[in-house]
Amino acid sequence: MDTNSKLAIQELLSRSAYALDERQLDMLQDTFSESAALVIDIAGVDDEVRFDGREAIMALMTGSMAEQSDQRRHVVTNVFFESENPDRATVISNVTITSVAPDHQAIRLVTSGLYRDEVVLEGGTVPEGGQWRIASRRIILDMAY
Repeated sequence: MDTNSKLAIQELLSRSAYALDERQLDMLQDTFSESAALVIDIAGVDDEVRFDGREAIMALMTGSMAEQSDQRRHVVTNVFFESENPDRATVISNVTITSVAPDHQAIRLVTSGLYRDEVVLEGGTVPEGGQWRIASRRIILDMAY
């Protein structure tokens, strides 16, 4: 995998976090493949939760947004490639989620954890209109919130 692809994938992860935090639904939806899967695994909770398909993932995200009056920030760091091919990669990163109170008087740590993403190149090569998307994401949270 070349450096341009790696940078595009890191940008994909950042764009996904930004879109979620800024409630940019079209941008967020575009970061996931249509058949994407999302699994949430929380330390101390027996069962993981799974969402299959971009529509189910977006329903989760928009439902979460509707319940939040604070400003969340998903900070993605320590990105590395566990495996890589020209059109698919496994990417591991840390996520730290913070919250700013509606009155902007307090900021707190919500939780932290890992993203384990399988990303795929869809629609050809990047210079010819191809785009990297998240095909599956496993979120492993250090604690519930």
